[in-house]
Amino acid sequence: MAKHGRSSAVSLPKRTTSRAHRPDRVVAPPVRLSSPSLTPVRAAEPSSNPQLADGLPPPEAVTVFQAGMEALQGHRYPDAAEAFTRLINAFPGERALLDRARVYLGLCEREVRRRPAQPTTSEERLTAATAALNDGDEARAEWLVQGVLADQPDQDLALYLLAAIHARRGHRDEALAGLRQAIAFRPDVAAQATLDPDFDSLHDSEAFHALTAPTAALPRRARRMRR
Repeated sequence: MAKHGRSSAVSLPKRTTSRAHRPDRVVAPPVRLSSPSLTPVRAAEPSSNPQLADGLPPPEAVTVFQAGMEALQGHRYPDAAEAFTRLINAFPGERALLDRARVYLGLCEREVRRRPAQPTTSEERLTAATAALNDGDEARAEWLVQGVLADQPDQDLALYLLAAIHARRGHRDEALAGLRQAIAFRPDVAAQATLDPDFDSLHDSEAFHALTAPTAALPRRARRMRR
């Protein structure tokens, strides 16, 4: 019995020792887990740059681009070209935005080359305003006319052109007021207004017909002489 007891006592440590070697196979998972842990680190790197994270251009670039578009829509081509050039030089990495900026810049440069130098005298401005109105460029025509009226508030052709611009836009009250002023300074423009297609939108207006009637357009002195 004593021999069996010692034999049992010796065999138990051997089984315990064999179990102690089994955790060698458990050590592998921490090693395997270490490789996936690198993925979140690499994926998180772009988020440190907000421009790369959301794909949007920086606000400064958008502001410059919008300034260029506003100038372009207002036919201020030199100002638009300056804004698009500044955008291209300051934000060379914004490819999507710069592709459009280069297209608009090319348009601005062509318009600047095509257009003559800005008119300076009142006669040049009115000639250019008339040409712009004939081309359908109401914004440029208004800008030129307003420049003349700032220096000469009683310039009858400028008042007439401004009235025509308002009539084109459907601003009936402003068109009638401007035409009334123009006729007051130069009565013969009343007959011109009745034939001018720019005033077609006023042909159903009694005020327009009363204003452009032959007797209404005569100078006051001439009317008194006819009595």
